[in-house]
Amino acid sequence: MTEKTLPACPVETTLTLISDKWKVLILRDLMPGTKRFGELKKSIHGVSQKVLTAQLRQMEANGLLQRTVYPEVPPRVEYSLTELGRSLKPVLDVMENWGTAYQAQNT
Repeated sequence: MTEKTLPACPVETTLTLISDKWKVLILRDLMPGTKRFGELKKSIHGVSQKVLTAQLRQMEANGLLQRTVYPEVPPRVEYSLTELGRSLKPVLDVMENWGTAYQAQNT
């Protein structure tokens, strides 16, 4: 995403980058550290391989994560958050706190 295509509203900008539920779950799973594709696929229930691949590519293009390919046979690919991706931790923390409070009220 280039600066020219960014929405004027900062909230909309954030939503543009992480609006898909899979992206938020990818961020959640990568906050503790690097993971391989298979680990992400197992931890994010219900996501297809095609969708996960597309989301990871978009997040890489937007600078939220980096993909490292190791020249091995078979190739090993790892995903980790960039500094920009890690900077979303407070956003995820607030979402978690709100979700916990909501669950407590509605169970």
